[in-house]
Amino acid sequence: MLRVLAVDDEEPALGELLYLLRADPRIRSAEGATDATGALRRIGRALEAGPDSDEAVDVVFLDIHMAGLTGLDLARLLAGFARPPLIVFVTAHEGFAVQAFDLKAVDYVLKPVRRERLAEAVRRVRELVHAPAAPATPAVPATAAAPAAVAAPEQIPVELGGVTRFVAVDDIAYVEAQGDYARLHTDEGSHLVRIPLSTLEERWAARGFVRIHRSHLVALARIDELRLDGGATSVRVGSTELAVSRRHARQLRDLLMRRAGG
Repeated sequence: MLRVLAVDDEEPALGELLYLLRADPRIRSAEGATDATGALRRIGRALEAGPDSDEAVDVVFLDIHMAGLTGLDLARLLAGFARPPLIVFVTAHEGFAVQAFDLKAVDYVLKPVRRERLAEAVRRVRELVHAPAAPATPAVPATAAAPAAVAAPEQIPVELGGVTRFVAVDDIAYVEAQGDYARLHTDEGSHLVRIPLSTLEERWAARGFVRIHRSHLVALARIDELRLDGGATSVRVGSTELAVSRRHARQLRDLLMRRAGG
């Protein structure tokens, strides 16, 4: 069973969250803290006591906007600990999801908190806390080279009907700008996220995404065809044709030629 610390500087919101957590049969204990400083002290005691003690904390359900240290500040501090508790952000603001998952948050729950949505977050935490330990890796002889570790695929959280889904970046064919939002297009459909296209362009450049137009970011590997029609350039991604602006056309052609050549 899970040992939980909930942190929120608004006491009514904290009380409601603790009520819902304590009603979940998978929760052994649920304590509250009204600021990040108090939460940090409590977590410090838990880490000193060890994971098998009554003081231990498995997961922190953490608000983002708080006076003094924010929830993101606290999560960054905890990331420096050897064995920090898991983090679930609970917030009224959608715009911090990317930062939250960069900090290895298990989940991102939007207020007002629904019982079913919180239960899903608890399920995810429980799976991680009670996951069987990986078998010890045998030592590699000094004369043999160990294979490089395979990085887990990057994912981006999207909200759909009050449930957070995780879309693998490798499954995204192209991204469409919609004001301060971006629409992610996959083979299965599309998802709207509150992240500017320019932010995704910078973040995903190393994953092979290129800007082809002020409105579109495309995965190079998903481009099936480059079309030149008079002075106009376009690409075909699956069944979709996307225009390429003049300022991006030359760079895109060069990238596709280099990719094709090796």
